[in-house]
Amino acid sequence: MAYNEPPSFPPFRPQIPSTRGIGLGLIVLFGAGALWTSFYTVPAESEGVTLRFGRYLRTTEPGLHFKLPLGIDEVVVLPTRRQLKMEFGFITRGALNPDQTASDIEEQKSMVTGDLNSAQVEWVVQYRIEDPVKYLFDVRDPGRTLRDLSEAAMREVIGDRTVDEVITIGRQEIEVNALTKMQDLARQYQLGVKVDQVQLKNVNPPRQVVNSFNEVNRAQQDREGMINVASGEYNKVIPKAKGEADMQLRSAEGYQFKRVNEAEGDVAGFRATLEQYLKAPDITRTRIYYETMAEVIPQLGPKIIVDESLKQILPLLQLKTAEVAR
Repeated sequence: MAYNEPPSFPPFRPQIPSTRGIGLGLIVLFGAGALWTSFYTVPAESEGVTLRFGRYLRTTEPGLHFKLPLGIDEVVVLPTRRQLKMEFGFITRGALNPDQTASDIEEQKSMVTGDLNSAQVEWVVQYRIEDPVKYLFDVRDPGRTLRDLSEAAMREVIGDRTVDEVITIGRQEIEVNALTKMQDLARQYQLGVKVDQVQLKNVNPPRQVVNSFNEVNRAQQDREGMINVASGEYNKVIPKAKGEADMQLRSAEGYQFKRVNEAEGDVAGFRATLEQYLKAPDITRTRIYYETMAEVIPQLGPKIIVDESLKQILPLLQLKTAEVAR
């Protein structure tokens, strides 16, 4: 019995890539990585701070820029031309600023007023990065530092006022004083930021006493309303009475001047007539008589004067309203 011999194959020899191909691939990969990390873009509302081996090199404006690749130069982009904000005592979802909110909001908004009452204060701080170099290098954690000094300033301002001032009438003054203190502290700590505005949001008493506080508020508002109504009535009645009294006084003064002037005129006329009478008594007497008759006779109505010797004329005259003077 014959057996066939198995076919013979050449020995297996794995192909090892050449050293030249590996080197070329590494060079291409290195060049691509270097090219990829050589350019960067700064957004329109930001500035780029370039660091070389961790040391400050320059500040770049918005646009496309070149830097040394492979980690030699590092760029930190800061939104220096956009107003940022921090929230205290509440959280807004979807915030882009990592320093905008904090986790301990209940502790932040719980404050003690100057009259040893408690208040729940929520506020917003709006600021801008004014000096990016100071912001990055002078303070280890500028965002956290700004939050701490803002909270400290607000607690100091709230602690100097009563709970009524904090919740009602003193809000604007609190905002102004807190803004001034925050600006001074930011300048003192060289944070590189400028605090633009402090705005109080919700200021309420603690939940345990909110109903009682609302009742007190309503009573105070009713009291103020009644005072305003009474003041309105006072301002309506009193000026009117004063005006009427002044009008009466002016009327009396006018009547006084009129009577005095008339009496003085009569006296002057009498003296003038007396002077003429002393000069010519008969003429003056006759003139006075005629002048008096000229005034009196027109007031007597129609008159018919006839001769007393005239007879049979009366039936011809309408004498119902007239008198016959003989």
